[in-house]
Amino acid sequence: MDIGGHILRPFEEGLQALNMALQEMGALVAQAVHRSVQSLVEKNEDYAHQVIRDESRIDQLEIQIDDLATSLIAREQPMAGDMRFVVTAIKINTDLERMGDLSVNIVERSLSLMRQPEVAGAFSFTEIANVVESMVLGSLESFVMRDAQKARAILDSDDQVDRMRNAIGQQMIALMQSDPSYIQRALDHIFIARSLERIADHATNVAEDVIFMVQGIDVRHPATRA
Repeated sequence: MDIGGHILRPFEEGLQALNMALQEMGALVAQAVHRSVQSLVEKNEDYAHQVIRDESRIDQLEIQIDDLATSLIAREQPMAGDMRFVVTAIKINTDLERMGDLSVNIVERSLSLMRQPEVAGAFSFTEIANVVESMVLGSLESFVMRDAQKARAILDSDDQVDRMRNAIGQQMIALMQSDPSYIQRALDHIFIARSLERIADHATNVAEDVIFMVQGIDVRHPATRA
């Protein structure tokens, strides 16, 4: 392949294909997260069904990325930075696929809630959803830009999401205790909050992997993040 007058070697072509597939998958997953949130906040069934339709393409890309990465390792035995990129690609691929699955989980509960009366005074998902979506987009941008500093900024948001998830859970438990007729709807809210929190965890994983890819530093444990 000739790009800008530079003929790419098969190894470079493989790295570029892997990078492009990851970026396509990241864009699809970011859209899925956004639409799952919009389906919930705006009670929009069209967004919900689009998330479900996109799941098959995300699953296809997961398989394609795994095949590309394992093939590069087997054929080329990459070294140093190239090896870190391939290993990171495999790990990010898994996190992206899980984010896609969790987005489907959210819209399934969202569709269920649309068919039931609203929960009086229910906790708004807007704030937690905005933080989670920002974490997903930021982690993907840090990967595209190979920006470890941007990736580190994602790590600080995870505790905020945990606190909001806990607040939703406590409110829904109190609601179920006060009126058992709310049990199913309250459980749907708790499940959605938990799914959003898990998406944030996966975005954090991506950010940690970007830091490893760029700087060769493992920051998965708080003591190593300073």
